Amino acid sequence: MTGVLSRRRPVAGFAIFTLLMVAAFTGLGIWQLQRRVEKHALIAMLNERLAAAPEALPPAAQWRSLTQVNDEFRRVSFTATYAPLPDAMVYSAGSAVRDDVSGPGTWAFLPAQLADGNTIVVNTGFVQNTMQDRAQQDRAVRRLITGDPVQLTGYIRFPESAGTLTPSESVAKRLWFTRDHLAMSRVLGWVERGKSVAPFYVDLETPAPESGIPKPGPLSVHLKDDHLQYAVTWFTLAFAVVIAFGVWWHTQRRA
Repeated sequence: MTGVLSRRRPVAGFAIFTLLMVAAFTGLGIWQLQRRVEKHALIAMLNERLAAAPEALPPAAQWRSLTQVNDEFRRVSFTATYAPLPDAMVYSAGSAVRDDVSGPGTWAFLPAQLADGNTIVVNTGFVQNTMQDRAQQDRAVRRLITGDPVQLTGYIRFPESAGTLTPSESVAKRLWFTRDHLAMSRVLGWVERGKSVAPFYVDLETPAPESGIPKPGPLSVHLKDDHLQYAVTWFTLAFAVVIAFGVWWHTQRRA
């Protein structure tokens, strides 16, 4: 009797362990399928925004109500004048949303003033600037600052946060490693007293300068979608655990 009980204890323990592992792996597989549905909905929504006709830029009174979830990648069109102020360059190793851009290089960020005196920061496009040469970007953006209003069309984007390993900005070179236009604005003095800078910036689509540099352009969605592959992996592991338990149990019964 004692021998039977001693054999039942490891069987019960291994069975409980197997059930827990199967439940965990199955749950992870289901979670990945849910993530896949959410990812497909996000891709569809972003594609719809990117393909929509440009809207008028929201007035300054509405800026604080805009959110990344509801307004990122909305196409907008507005008239502004590039301010005769120092520009900023943002290091780029390539782009996940621009098919026509490959790094390394820099993005040229410039402040543009609206008719009401408020400021919209504009990412005017890509500069093939391998060494992050300040003079090279200066030459590229100088042509944009004419003092004349320009009709601009682009996409609303929201600032990034620096990661733990993100290098600090170089104020001397006006070089940033994250698209944080609010930090650029504070350091470079892009806002007039009593006026505001938009909490978002605009990725420029058009117009492109005659020289083609900086290079603006349309955006497209390229979000990674490996969730089905991950789900199959988790379900396979769950099945493998069941098979392993069955083989072990059969061996124990024969013994």
